[in-house]
Amino acid sequence: MIIGVPKEIKIQEFRVGLTPAGVQGLTANGHQVYVQASAGEGSGLSDAQYKEAGAVILATAADVYAIADMIVKVKEPLAAEFPLIKKNQILFTYFHFAASRELTSAMLSSDAVCIAYETVELADRSLPLLTPMSEVAGRMAIQVGAFYLGKPQGGKGKLLGGVPGVKPANVLVLGGGVVGTQAAKMAAGLGANVTIMDTNLARLRYLDEVMPANVSTQFSTSYAIQEALPSVDLVVGAVLLHGAKAPHLIKRDDLKKMGPGTVLVDVAVDQGGCIETCKPTTHENPIYEMDGIVHYCVANMPGAVPQTSTMALTQATLPYVHLLANLGWTEACIQNEALNKGLTIYDGKLFHPGVAATFNL
Repeated sequence: MIIGVPKEIKIQEFRVGLTPAGVQGLTANGHQVYVQASAGEGSGLSDAQYKEAGAVILATAADVYAIADMIVKVKEPLAAEFPLIKKNQILFTYFHFAASRELTSAMLSSDAVCIAYETVELADRSLPLLTPMSEVAGRMAIQVGAFYLGKPQGGKGKLLGGVPGVKPANVLVLGGGVVGTQAAKMAAGLGANVTIMDTNLARLRYLDEVMPANVSTQFSTSYAIQEALPSVDLVVGAVLLHGAKAPHLIKRDDLKKMGPGTVLVDVAVDQGGCIETCKPTTHENPIYEMDGIVHYCVANMPGAVPQTSTMALTQATLPYVHLLANLGWTEACIQNEALNKGLTIYDGKLFHPGVAATFNL
C-alpha cells in the first residue's frame, strides 16, 4: 500500500502521524511511505531521518494526497484539505465528527473511507488510540490550570498546592475516565484539594482505592456540581460519550456562582465541550474571559508537547496502520472488531450512531 503523511496545518499543531521508526517498519513490509517535507520538524524529526527510514519526501500536501492510498494524520482534515481527498482513499486520524457538521458533510461528500482514532474501541470499551492523548491532555490540564490561576493571567492568584499555613486550591474534575484520572493525579501531586465526580459508581470505588488522601470522589449530579462551584478554584471538564457530543454539565448561569478568576479547562472541547460557555481556542490564543471566569478550551492540547505526544500516539496507532496496510480496510475491519468500531464513513454513508444522533442524520 502507498501511505501518505501530510504536515498538520491546524494552528500550533506540531504532532505528526508517523515517526521514522514507523516508516521503517512499514517499508520493511513492502509498503511505500510518502512524507510531506518538514512534517516531523515540530516533533523533532527531520526529513533526513524519514529518508533514512525509507520514506520519500514530497514538497506539498497535494502531492501526498494525490499519490497515497491511505493518509495517516493526527488531526481532522481542515477545509483547505477537503478538495485534496480522493474517492476510496483511507483517512486514519482523529476526526471528532460530533463537534463539526461541516467536517462530517465534507467527508460524506468525499466518498473517502474515514476511520476515527477516537472511536477505535476494545471489547472492554477502552479506547486504545484516544488513551495516550487523553493521558497527555489530563496532565496538561493541571499544568495550564495552575498557570492561569496566577493573577497576571487573570486567575484568582492562588498557588494550586498552597503552602504551610495556607490552604491549597480546590480542584473539581468532572469525569473519572482517563483524562479525569490523570488530571486528579497531577493536581493531587501538586498538593491541591481534589474532587472527582462521575456517574459510574464502580469507577468511583476504584478511584477511591487508588488515589491519595487529598482526592475525594463524589457521585455526579447537577445538585452536587452546583454545590461545589462557589468554593472551586479550577474545574477540569473530562466528560466523554463515545463518539457523541459531550453534555453541558456547567451552564452559562452557573458562572455567576463561581468566584472571579476561577479557571475552567474543558478537555472535552473537541467533542463539543461539557461547559456550555466553552468554545474552541488555539495554543496561539488559548484563553478568554466570560463573567470574570477564565476559560481554557484548546482543542488540541497535546499538540503543545509534540515530542511526547507524537511518540505516545504513534506507538498506539502503528499496529492498526500495519493491519490496514497489510489487509486493506475491508478485511482489516472484518478481522479486527476494535478497528471496525472506528470505521465511521464509507461509500458516502455515515455508520456511527453517536454522530448520526448529534446531527439527526
